[in-house]
Amino acid sequence: MILVNTDYITGKELEMLGLAKGSTIQSKNVGKDITQSFKTLVGGELKAYTQMMNEARALATKRMVEEAEGMGADAIVNIRYASSAVIQGAAEVIAYGTAVKFK
Repeated sequence: MILVNTDYITGKELEMLGLAKGSTIQSKNVGKDITQSFKTLVGGELKAYTQMMNEARALATKRMVEEAEGMGADAIVNIRYASSAVIQGAAEVIAYGTAVKFK
């Protein structure tokens, strides 16, 4: 599966199949939330949350790819990511793009 954030793939003619998307809501445990709250007092990277968001993006991407494969896609173009806070310490990540088949 080819994944790109452009609306084309050089040298390929594409047939659009539809929107492919994947999402997840992730959170850290209470202990991590407390330690990360203290970190905000002194500044710096919140590594537990960085790791959480990396895992969430990977899972959302995997689910998007699975949905595209179910459509018979060869690639996903114009991929985008969005995230939003759901509750304190939890975030939703969505990955979406256009599933395409090579002609």
